[in-house]
Amino acid sequence: QLQLVESGGGLVQPGGSLRLSCAASRFTLDSYGIGWFRQAPGKEREGISCISSSGGSTDYADSVKGRFTISRDNAKNTVFLQMSSLDAEDTAVYYCAALSVQRMCVMDARWYHYWGQGTQVTVSS
Repeated sequence: QLQLVESGGGLVQPGGSLRLSCAASRFTLDSYGIGWFRQAPGKEREGISCISSSGGSTDYADSVKGRFTISRDNAKNTVFLQMSSLDAEDTAVYYCAALSVQRMCVMDARWYHYWGQGTQVTVSS
């Protein structure tokens, strides 16, 4: 079974940047679309970005558009989420997830079959 591990979270000051990584084990990621989701305390899970298996399609939620960039390096079996201009509203647990439909990019969690354990991002001064 595909296993995903997120890393790169932590504490950052408002206006700062972080890069999250989503690494896969046991299987290669190049057949999977990847989504990034986040969940803040007391809030519903939010889909924030996705990238198709080839990397040819990407999408972003309005809340992060222009500040976050998703990319993938299939040779390293890793997907990245570069986050900049962070503010307190970005504080959440961030999850990556994989869907086994090629060339698809969607931010609806119902499409995703495999999930990582999450990494905490805290934006605070």
